Amino acid sequence: MILIHPPVAKPCEPPGGIARLSGALTAHGIRHKLLDANLEALLYTLQNTEPVIHGQHDKWTSRTFRNLADNLAAIKDQYIYQNIDRYKRAVIDLNHVVEMALNNNSIVGLSDYRHKELSPLRSADLIRAAENPEHNPYYPYFRKRLPAIIQQEASTMIGFSLNYLSQAICTFAMIGFLKQQYPMATIILGGGLVTSWMSNPHWKNPFAGLVDALVTGPGEHQLLSLMDVAGIKNTHCIPDFNALPLNDYLSPGLVLPYNASTGCYWNKCAFCPEKAESSPYIPMPVNRVMEDIGRLVVRIKPVLVHLLDNAVSPALLKRIAEKPFGVPWYGFARIDRRLTDIDFCTALKQSGCVMLKLGLESGDQGVLDKMHKGIDLNTASLALKTLKQAGIATYIYLIFGTPAETLPEARKTLEFIAAHHETVSYLNLAIFNMPVCGAEIAEFETSSFYESDLSLYTDFVHPKGWNRKQVRQFLNNEFKKHKAVAEIIKKDPPIFTSNHAPFFES
Repeated sequence: MILIHPPVAKPCEPPGGIARLSGALTAHGIRHKLLDANLEALLYTLQNTEPVIHGQHDKWTSRTFRNLADNLAAIKDQYIYQNIDRYKRAVIDLNHVVEMALNNNSIVGLSDYRHKELSPLRSADLIRAAENPEHNPYYPYFRKRLPAIIQQEASTMIGFSLNYLSQAICTFAMIGFLKQQYPMATIILGGGLVTSWMSNPHWKNPFAGLVDALVTGPGEHQLLSLMDVAGIKNTHCIPDFNALPLNDYLSPGLVLPYNASTGCYWNKCAFCPEKAESSPYIPMPVNRVMEDIGRLVVRIKPVLVHLLDNAVSPALLKRIAEKPFGVPWYGFARIDRRLTDIDFCTALKQSGCVMLKLGLESGDQGVLDKMHKGIDLNTASLALKTLKQAGIATYIYLIFGTPAETLPEARKTLEFIAAHHETVSYLNLAIFNMPVCGAEIAEFETSSFYESDLSLYTDFVHPKGWNRKQVRQFLNNEFKKHKAVAEIIKKDPPIFTSNHAPFFES
């Protein structure tokens, strides 16, 4: 069995999905191979990129190729994280090399892939990518790597973990290549994006004949069943990262990603994709989580733990505060009264918490109430101040253009952030998308963004006329130009964003 994490995603930490599958396969004595094709394809491209000839390119491009090795090393050195300007220059220069090296009808970077003609939202385009794998910018890599690993493992059962839209076209190009070269290969496709596709009540599989099996949700049990494993153990299996290139990721030390739950324990927010897809909340027992992370910390020696949960549960936060991992950590948490308790926040800080990601969404109480966020702005204000006092950085997520919001409400969000600018470390700004299968969709006039059968979102007529164009103008011309907000935005690490932000807080 070969499990593949395909291009293109942020190459800063090992993929947690195939590590969990590896743990299950290992526990059942099944030989398998993990391939982080995302990281390998990037490094292959950088190592096989011809330096530009002086005088044939602009000065910036010449400099980025000349400094390629230095910039690649710098991203893996904690020293550069002491200066955001030096960091930005290294990351942007490195990204430019990738863009120039892979500029063939695509826009490719360190964490992005967009084809100029094909869309990951159309199944017909994904099938076209499979029919013409030689057109993919990473074809020189996978035409060599995939046959080599198949010969080495003597296996043509191959699973792909497809989690992001930026991975879709490359995934299908690789699948198409495999089907051309190994017609009898068994292709299994799973991951977060596949789960979202299959959660749509109108889903009809367009990939029959190309993909042999589709896996939804946590895939350990389904994968073992597909492999006809007898006596499948229902006990939890610790993720296995050992087969991944742990020293090669683009971070200053190894980051350990870990899921302590699937779904969201709040699960009440209007328009939430988790709610729209009816994803159940399934937490792992806190003792199991602590045991797993403790063993993994000893085994692979990470410098940072990344909790991948939609929101780390109160029970787990409490346990971490009482019994730390022994290494720094960060993750998403809900804004509630626990975060207004200075003793609790101080204990979190002492446990190694360097940053919490917080989904505030809006600085207007009416908007929050209509979205059923369960957040009180007075509590949010006190939580931000308390976390700042405790020394914990905050990465605040905001959404603009929700059905309950208009310009006055958006300006209240601006006022809230400006008033709390000293307690907000980083900002993530997003424009609202309506989930295509959400229960609330019946209340609005909708239309497709484009002709796409795989889209997870739909366009809608805003009930108060606050359309996407106006939202974008407000963000660009007013919100981002506010002096206090602009200072926060300047600190955001480009491309790697929240994944690298903790390293600036160490």
